[in-house]
Amino acid sequence: MRAQGVLNPVILIDGRSGSGKSTLARAVVASWPLHGRVQLVALDSLYPGWDGLAEGVETARASILYPHARGTMGVWQRWDWEASVYAEAHAVDPSLPLIVEGSGILTSQTAALSDIRVWLESPETSRRTRALERDGETYRPHWDRWSAQERAHVAADEPQKLATLRFDVP
Repeated sequence: MRAQGVLNPVILIDGRSGSGKSTLARAVVASWPLHGRVQLVALDSLYPGWDGLAEGVETARASILYPHARGTMGVWQRWDWEASVYAEAHAVDPSLPLIVEGSGILTSQTAALSDIRVWLESPETSRRTRALERDGETYRPHWDRWSAQERAHVAADEPQKLATLRFDVP
């Protein structure tokens, strides 16, 4: 288990698509006491395509969370959704606080590498409306296959039970 980080805590924010993860993460960054001294990684930048939920989470664990917990620099590559290839690399400084948000991020393995774990619960109809308003028609044909991956994650990992904070979002 990770010791509570005073200067460089790790916060994980999980929930199904459209539950408000990105909105919450941006709000936490905006209200961080030391402005500009927190890193935010969105798993949308790591998932390698529409079938890549589990692979994106594993990349975050191995390339970001594990190095951060060990006090070493983490490096991850952004997934270019249009070209379907990995793009530029990004570094994660272990001396700075870290927020990682995305569907699937809260597992028993990632929980051990974090200090605060958030689960957002929201009804499917609300989530779907928000997600399709946000991403438009590009997401609509992929909603069912992405939802299936999220359901598998919830069934296998029980992220709501691993969370230190849980919020119901209407």
